[in-house]
Amino acid sequence: MSPQSRKTAGILLVLLPTVEIGGVSLLSLLNRDPSYTANPLRQNLWRAGHAHAGVLLVLSLVALRYVDEARLSEGGRALVRTAIPAAAILLPAAFFFSVLDPRATAPNPLIALAYVGAVSLAVGLLTLGVGLLRPAERA
Repeated sequence: MSPQSRKTAGILLVLLPTVEIGGVSLLSLLNRDPSYTANPLRQNLWRAGHAHAGVLLVLSLVALRYVDEARLSEGGRALVRTAIPAAAILLPAAFFFSVLDPRATAPNPLIALAYVGAVSLAVGLLTLGVGLLRPAERA
């Protein structure tokens, strides 16, 4: 594993417990905050945010195991190392911040971060996939 991928993996592993803390926070809201359970939109988006954060962080770690094997330029590898973890931040942020108000009946404009995160994820995954599918150079 390259030093860049190793450093990114270390950062992601340090961040992963924040997802666990978020899960505990959601559990406490379910048990102690009637306004949380009274708003299905907020409850669903926060649940989606928590799930996306965990899954995308793990996906980012998996992608790091492949990025150094992909036939990509250093810039392409840097793009993959950044784009997939960025999606793990942007998508959950869209879900959480778009319904901070307990009385929200619709997401606020910050939900647009979900589209930015989705594009970031797609770009990172497509770049990595193409890099892994490229044939090896002949000696």
